[in-house]
Amino acid sequence: MKKILLLLIIVSSLYRCEDVIDVELNESDPRLVIEASINWFKGTQGNEQSIKLSLSAPFFEENVPPASGAIVQVFDSNNNTFNFVEDSNTGIYSNNTFIPVIDDIYTLSIFYDNELYTSTETFKSVVPIEFVEQIDDGGFSGEDIELKAFYTDPANIENYYFFEFISDISVVPNLEVYEDRFTDGNQIFGFYTEEDLESGDVVTIRNYGVSERFYEYMFILLQQGSEENGGPFETQPATVRGNCINQTNPDNFPFGYFRLSEVDELIYTVQ
Repeated sequence: MKKILLLLIIVSSLYRCEDVIDVELNESDPRLVIEASINWFKGTQGNEQSIKLSLSAPFFEENVPPASGAIVQVFDSNNNTFNFVEDSNTGIYSNNTFIPVIDDIYTLSIFYDNELYTSTETFKSVVPIEFVEQIDDGGFSGEDIELKAFYTDPANIENYYFFEFISDISVVPNLEVYEDRFTDGNQIFGFYTEEDLESGDVVTIRNYGVSERFYEYMFILLQQGSEENGGPFETQPATVRGNCINQTNPDNFPFGYFRLSEVDELIYTVQ
């Protein structure tokens, strides 16, 4: 009887120790977030493109406010102007007459809330994904499925790659960046593994050609967002800035990046 009474006292004490803790986070003024990824998939015309504008929001905010009413334009080196028109106050601006040209230089112009944002970037090419190799006894457990998407890097040219692996078992895509400093001219691969990956699952593999600056930007971003660098409340070493500049008020810099990439896509069914 004494043991039962002692157990009840301990359980009761544990429940009394449960307190609701309100986490107060510092909030700053909203900044413009620019998602300007111009992607030209091999085998398509590449004329249909879109740019998404939103505003930064507090960490626990579920809804991300769109940045509506902006004037969004892209210019190429031949003075062609591509106007991106917003779709019903969604913050998504589209154009269906875009002309993609590899190695051409493009300039992004965004006029929002009486401030001008600009960025300049080169349209980068990419080599095709040649084949996928599947390993069934990978990972630390020796039971995970691993996929290697092979491609051949062009020799004597600096190349940078951005891989995206999309599957139904993962909420967000798996992203990786690669450079050819030690693999120039060789056949190399993008790597993907997922603990719950199994036979019959479909994985969409995309390889993007990117600039050195985007490689460095994404490398830092992925490092800061990795599990090894703590959770969402971990203090980040620095704010990661993209290549977009606020010409009107430099202190009110935006987040995001302007990127132009040729893309090769391969859809693989796990064996």
